[in-house]
Amino acid sequence: MIERMVRHHNIIAIVGNIITVHAATEKQDISTRFGDLALIEDNNGTQSLAQVIKIDGNRVSLQVFSGTQGISTAASVRFLGHAMRVTYSPNILGRIFTGTGKPMDGGSQLEPDPKVGIGGPSVNPMKRVLASKMMRTNVPMIDLFNCLVESQKIPIFSISGEPFNPFLARIGIQADADIVVFAGLGLIFDDYHFFKTRFEQAGVFARTVMYCNMASDPIVERLLVPDMALAVAERFAVEEGKRVLVLMTDMTAYADALKEVGVSMEHVPSNRGYTGDLYSQLARRYEKACDYKGAGTVTILTVTTMPGDDVTHPVPDNTGYITEGQFYLHNAMLDPFGSLSRLKQHVIGKVTREDHAQIMNTMIRFYSAANEAEQKQAMAFDLSSFDEKLLKFGKLFRERFMDINVSMTLEDALDLSWQTLAECFTEDQLLMKQALIDKYFPKDRHGQAVA
Repeated sequence: MIERMVRHHNIIAIVGNIITVHAATEKQDISTRFGDLALIEDNNGTQSLAQVIKIDGNRVSLQVFSGTQGISTAASVRFLGHAMRVTYSPNILGRIFTGTGKPMDGGSQLEPDPKVGIGGPSVNPMKRVLASKMMRTNVPMIDLFNCLVESQKIPIFSISGEPFNPFLARIGIQADADIVVFAGLGLIFDDYHFFKTRFEQAGVFARTVMYCNMASDPIVERLLVPDMALAVAERFAVEEGKRVLVLMTDMTAYADALKEVGVSMEHVPSNRGYTGDLYSQLARRYEKACDYKGAGTVTILTVTTMPGDDVTHPVPDNTGYITEGQFYLHNAMLDPFGSLSRLKQHVIGKVTREDHAQIMNTMIRFYSAANEAEQKQAMAFDLSSFDEKLLKFGKLFRERFMDINVSMTLEDALDLSWQTLAECFTEDQLLMKQALIDKYFPKDRHGQAVA
């Protein structure tokens, strides 16, 4: 408590957004810890919040959230004795906060509300439950072909120019989650306004919390946003038993912020200039996804843009080792061959309809054959009657399922799959279990298969 009142005036260096101060007192060395906050006050009375990022004896390096512009070496530093905290209470629902956790929507400051620490460890594995519950999104390319499972961590791999933000917003609106926690990293104003407006218009804003770091905000604040969003999500899941969906865009912007801070700290760069601990930093956030024993769940869905559509870029490459699959957004469609959910087998046929697995496999098999038929057509090969059927199927598949604007329940998607198969093929061409064909294949009023 006494240390929080002590002001340290011996600033040694100011490099980029980092201040180094000699922080020994007359009686004893400092007891501040890595990650603790400090308040920097200049002679003109301006105050800036900073975080301890390095301790070397009595030399303490501080990362200033708002930047060091205008701060002189005559400024004083006061350590607050605690790490970054974020407001957690029912009052944060329907609110928008900055990258430092301050309200940015003009509402109450929520000063009396309780605060919780951010950036804590992931949950004890003994408290985790095996993923077994499906989170419906009403997106057929997800629900039918790559189910999103509660407690799953999965990214949307995309490139600049693709409509990944509208797609992410639609999932947040349509997903059957109790609470949506949104984390925006380096958002331009148009994207911020889009998410805010879409959530409001869809009537889900009352169950949504938004943490937004704008492109014009200090880049250091970008590193705090995922931790704040995940800390709040954990609390809702553990203390209130809520099914929480965390949406984050864009994790490549987060990794770029890590790289910039690493340069300021003179860390030895690794692959393409990114810090050597990029994998650990990403994993620390993604591993917050959890199905808590006797409580709720935290599911994480992020956007990871791939510069140059290069999946070997360090950010998507490291992400792929951490997460349980990916959704590949390409040409405004979810690519069924590039997308994968490694947890879908936990729910398909167990909490979904009996024909789910057979329909999924059959549809993908025919779509793959349809792509081969299109290649034959492009090279002017003679097409068989079956090739013609495949071409028709491929066209219908893209229109009815792959378009990311298509919205329907899983049961409707299964029924539409049977209808599509019936429009293109005969029963004997399906190579499916006869019992399922007899039960689900469309029949006319005379009980005959629909041609």
